[in-house]
Amino acid sequence: MQNSSSVTVFTLHGLNETASHKYIFFAFTLLAYLLICLLNLTLIITIIIEKTLHEPMYIFLCNLCVNGLYGTAGLYPKLLSDFLSDSHVISYAGCLTQAYVIYTSVLSEFTILTVMAYDRYVAICKPLQYHSIITARTVSKFLLISWILPFCETTTAILLTIRLPLCGSDINKLYCDNWSVVKLSCLDITINNLYGYILILIQVSQALLIVYSYNQIIRACVKSSEEKGKFLQTCFPHVFTVINFTTAIVFDVLHSRYGSRNIPQAVRNFLAVEFLIIPPLLNPLIYGLKLSQIRKTVMQLFNRKVEAQY
Repeated sequence: MQNSSSVTVFTLHGLNETASHKYIFFAFTLLAYLLICLLNLTLIITIIIEKTLHEPMYIFLCNLCVNGLYGTAGLYPKLLSDFLSDSHVISYAGCLTQAYVIYTSVLSEFTILTVMAYDRYVAICKPLQYHSIITARTVSKFLLISWILPFCETTTAILLTIRLPLCGSDINKLYCDNWSVVKLSCLDITINNLYGYILILIQVSQALLIVYSYNQIIRACVKSSEEKGKFLQTCFPHVFTVINFTTAIVFDVLHSRYGSRNIPQAVRNFLAVEFLIIPPLLNPLIYGLKLSQIRKTVMQLFNRKVEAQY
């Protein structure tokens, strides 16, 4: 039997079936990562340098993009390295670090989406009170919560994992996640399991707040065509993002805890990384194309750069 003191590396088995096409997968993965970096950085830089975009909605969007870059940094560099390597291993410290980055990114994204839903709720349902409710101080508090709360939640989860002696070192995923390490424990994992359910309840409560916010927004928007247009312009991208991200997380959690090994490895891989691929790639595209103010600003900045060159 192995324990945590003797487990110095973990073996990741998610890429076992991709050896014959690893260079093709490497090329597509590298392209996806470069696109994620380009699109998110473009949106972040645009919002930072354009003063007309220094409004709560765009500040929250900027943080969503920053979080997307942070979360993908926990996956892509290691994944790209594994595509070019014959042995897919990661150190004990590296495994927990990767799990920490991915977990904080997921929890932070959900918190930011909740804050964005509340912001849109106040903007559409209480427009006359918007600037008195969503003040600079309130925005700062929301941003602190969006980052500090996920880091506290994840730190507790990782500390509960570190105390466990391990009886194995094989992880059947593309990357390290906390629950995969916990399942390798030689001891009872009831405390870890209970804490996991506490985190799930926190996310469910945030999901209910999002649902409530958009229920109120939709009820307000059906009253006039002008409000319908406002909803489609500013809220549809957010609704799409919430649905896509929540669905991906639910599938990953259910599969990690209750999934069958009879599911093909390719399907398991997709379920495991979808929330680290699709949202960071689509978020800047959806918001950049749908929000006219961002779209116009990006084009203006691009045109200025082209004119400066000539």
